[in-house]
Amino acid sequence: MKDQAAPQRTYYAPTGGLPPQTALHTGRAVFTEAYAVIPRGVYSDIVTSFLPHWEATRLWVIARPLTGFAETFSQYIMEVSPGGGSTTPEPDPAAEGVLFVVEGGATLTVAGQTHALNPGSYAYLPPATPWTLLNDTGAPVRFHWIRKRYEPAEGIPAPDPLVLDERDIAPAAMPGTEGRWATTRFVDPTDLRHDMHVTVVTFEPGGVIPFEETHVMEHGLYVLEGKAVYRLNRDWVEVEAGDFMWLRAFCPQACYAGGPGRFRYLLYKDVNRHARLSL
Repeated sequence: MKDQAAPQRTYYAPTGGLPPQTALHTGRAVFTEAYAVIPRGVYSDIVTSFLPHWEATRLWVIARPLTGFAETFSQYIMEVSPGGGSTTPEPDPAAEGVLFVVEGGATLTVAGQTHALNPGSYAYLPPATPWTLLNDTGAPVRFHWIRKRYEPAEGIPAPDPLVLDERDIAPAAMPGTEGRWATTRFVDPTDLRHDMHVTVVTFEPGGVIPFEETHVMEHGLYVLEGKAVYRLNRDWVEVEAGDFMWLRAFCPQACYAGGPGRFRYLLYKDVNRHARLSL
């Protein structure tokens, strides 16, 4: 059901560039055994990457499977120029993906259906499902691409493709928060076909996570809007739109949205599967 009363949604998108030679080196980037913070000022031209079979495209890799870092997922911020895109984007047939658009537009074709993507568009791409993406507009499109190796469960089929719009989904308020903390869910949490969730979490000014969450889910958090102070393991860290946080499983976390406006982030977590007992 469309949330008619919701205020205008905004999504931070990096544009690259390079700091001047006069800039100070001191920044907010942090990499620890339990969490990492990649601030938005890191997304410069010199840290971009390129991918095979993607035309007129560059990307920032903000998470990848690595010892002591993200274990279950990778996350890219893709920037596709007009006329660019890919007809063979995903090389791994075991990988599932989520796209979330933060700026511009593109055309996605998946399972024989064509969809126009715009800011706030969400697409779930099942494993072994061909898809294509083309920027047929006159401006760059920027979107998150989250990839995970799908974990099959006996007797449970893989999910179907999904293409949704955040504006069409009413956020679900957390109990007892009077709407100050809410989650926009693109997938039913009880749907055991899915082994990852990508949601949008919103805090109104003054909203909090009122305890130190400590749980098995690994997290990737990209701040879409606003600012807050986030508890990460033993530290309180100030974050703003464009920052990315990685939290390993069981990293204590809490949040206080202390800015003048809403604080919103795109959240990844692995769900609905047994813990692996061997690698």
